[in-house]
Formats: sequence, structure tokens, C-alpha cells
Amino acid sequence: MPGYPNGVSLTEQQELVRFLEDRFACAQACTECARICALRASLAELDGPDDQQELRRKGILCAEVCDATCRALAEQTTQAEAGMRAQVEWCRAVCLETADVFDRSRGAEKGAEACRDCARACTEFLALLR
Repeated sequence: MPGYPNGVSLTEQQELVRFLEDRFACAQACTECARICALRASLAELDGPDDQQELRRKGILCAEVCDATCRALAEQTTQAEAGMRAQVEWCRAVCLETADVFDRSRGAEKGAEACRDCARACTEFLALLR
């Protein structure tokens, strides 16, 4: 098609732009979730009740998974779609589990919200991969 590099159509360019925008939105949501989960985990007592320990463990796990997902999404190299899908699906699942744990802890509403926002961004990005 004239005017477009390598014969890429306008529709293909628009799909690529949407893919990149959703990938970036997912990475941003992962970064924010990781930040809030790490903060929340640091506030939970190490030797506190079982629910505080679970909150801390889930917060740390969620922060690490979100951080790894953000890094994977930010890579400039071409990744296999299956690997990217697996990473984002794992992130979504961990975020939803963590949100449920945060829901049971007074004062953790912001963490639960960040986890759900991240899971939603992951879901939206996954829709582009299917």
C-alpha cells in the first residue's frame, strides 16, 4: 500500500498501536500494583496473626510477579506470544488472589483496588493476544 512502510495497511498499523498502548497500560498497572503491594507487605507484621502473614506473603508475591510481568512487557525483543500470554495470565491470577486477601484486611482497600486494576489491564491485553 503506498505511503506505508513494507506494505503495512492502516488497519494493521492501528492494531499495532492498540497492541502497544494496551501493553503499556498493562505494564503501568503492574508497576503501580507492585509498588502498592510492596508497601502493603512492609506494613504487615512479620510475627503477627496468620492473616497478617498471609497478607505479607501475598503482597510480596504479587509485587514480584507484577514486576516480572512489567519487565517482560517492556522488553524490546520479540517474545513468543505463548510465553507472554502465560506471564500475563499468571500476573492476572496472582493479582485477583491478592485482591481477595487484601479485601479481608482493614486498611488494604487501595491495595485490593490496584490489584483489580492490574488484573483488568491484563485481561484487556490478553484479549489482543487471542
